Amino acid sequence: MKKYISTFVTGFGAGVFQIVPVAKSFACCLIIPFAAYFSLLLEQKANKDYSKITVKKAATFGFLTGLNAAIFSSLFEIIITLITKTNDLIVSVPEINKMLNDFPVDAVIRKEVSKLLSGVVYDITHYGFSFIYSFSIVANNFFINIIFGLIGSLIAMQILNKKNNEII
Repeated sequence: MKKYISTFVTGFGAGVFQIVPVAKSFACCLIIPFAAYFSLLLEQKANKDYSKITVKKAATFGFLTGLNAAIFSSLFEIIITLITKTNDLIVSVPEINKMLNDFPVDAVIRKEVSKLLSGVVYDITHYGFSFIYSFSIVANNFFINIIFGLIGSLIAMQILNKKNNEII
């Protein structure tokens, strides 16, 4: 476990940034890949090992960084929703309903989706928790963060290997 402490640290940092309102928009394309880069960089500096980074090592660090970021961001999002009894979904419900009415789908499907969304909004505003919302946040974070963690670490591997070859 000590070997992967940098993935925990950078994953935690990325998880925190993912709940910050403005930074949240850049989570998948900037924050997670940079966290994966920094996890590899921190690991090199901590061990003073500047040898070539393998694809397996980069993929492992990217996966673990994305996984840690997903765990922390999901946990923080659910806790903040539980405490405040509001979130981005509650604020954007009128726009979602308007978009839903403009979709070329059957009226029955439109009604069921609207009913499901209303149930989620009711649960969050009254209890601070919705299983459907929590599940969707966790599933989305795990999928997206791991994918972009892998992408970021593979790009970081190329950058760090090139940088390390220039130093030697």
